[in-house]
Amino acid sequence: MTGTTGETWATDETWFPPCRPVSAPPLVLDADAVQLFCLPHAGAGASAYRDWPDALAPGIEVIPVQLPGRESRHREPARRSAAELVGELTGPLASRAGPDYALFGHSMGALLSYELAHALSALGKPPRHLFVSGLGGPHLPFVGPLLHEKTDAELITAVAAMEGTSAEVLAVPELVELLLPLLRADLTVWETYEPRPRASLRVPVPITALGGRQDPGVGLDRLGAWQELTSAGFRAEVFDGGHFYHHDAPDEVAAVVRRTLLEPSPVR
Repeated sequence: MTGTTGETWATDETWFPPCRPVSAPPLVLDADAVQLFCLPHAGAGASAYRDWPDALAPGIEVIPVQLPGRESRHREPARRSAAELVGELTGPLASRAGPDYALFGHSMGALLSYELAHALSALGKPPRHLFVSGLGGPHLPFVGPLLHEKTDAELITAVAAMEGTSAEVLAVPELVELLLPLLRADLTVWETYEPRPRASLRVPVPITALGGRQDPGVGLDRLGAWQELTSAGFRAEVFDGGHFYHHDAPDEVAAVVRRTLLEPSPVR
C-alpha cells in the first residue's frame, strides 16, 4: 500500500503473529469474513485474544496485534507514547487490512484503536467499526493516581486490585521483574496521552463502547462519553463485572461483536 506522501509500506508480520496453537486445525473462514484487529490492554500481548479466533470464525477473522516489548517481541523496548505506537503501527495495519475490517481495543488498546481509526481514516481507509472496551472517552480530564509514577510495590498492589494478572504470576519475583517495566511503559502511554483538539475529536466511524458495570475506574458516564467522539453511530454495551469483565463474559462479548459486524444493518 502507498501512503499519502508516496512511501510504500510492506506488511510487518511481527505485528500480527499467529496466536492459535500450531497443533490446532486451521480455521475455516468465510470468503467475505470481516477482519477484526485486536489491541491488548497494558502489560498484555497478542495472546490476550488467543480464544477469539475460534469464537468468532467463520464470519470474522480475528487478528491480534503484538506491540513491542512483549511475548514474541520481548527483546524490543516497550514504547512510552501513543503517538509513537500509532505512528509505527499505522503502515503495517493499513497494508494488512483488507477492504472490510474493524478495530477492537481494551483499556490502553482502546486508546490506540481510537487513534488508529483517525490515522487510517486520514489515509482513506477507515475501519468499518470501532470497539472500545474498558476505557472512558480519552478526551475527558484524567482522574485517579498516576500509576506509572508509583513505586514497584504500589504498582503491584494496584495491578492485583484490577484482577487482570493472576496472583500466581504476581507471586513470582522473576515474572514481576519482567512485567513491571512493560506495565509502567504501557501506563505511561495512557497517563501522558494528550487529547486531540476539540475540532478533530470525532472519527467518521461508528463506535461501540463496552464496559463492566462494576469497573471502579470507568463509570457509565465516562463510557458513554465515547458518543462525543464519533460522527457516525454509537452504542454502549454494559456487562456485569469489573475492569476485565470480558474474561467473565466471553460469549456475551463475542455475541455483541458478531451481531454488530455480521447483521445486515450494523450500527452506523
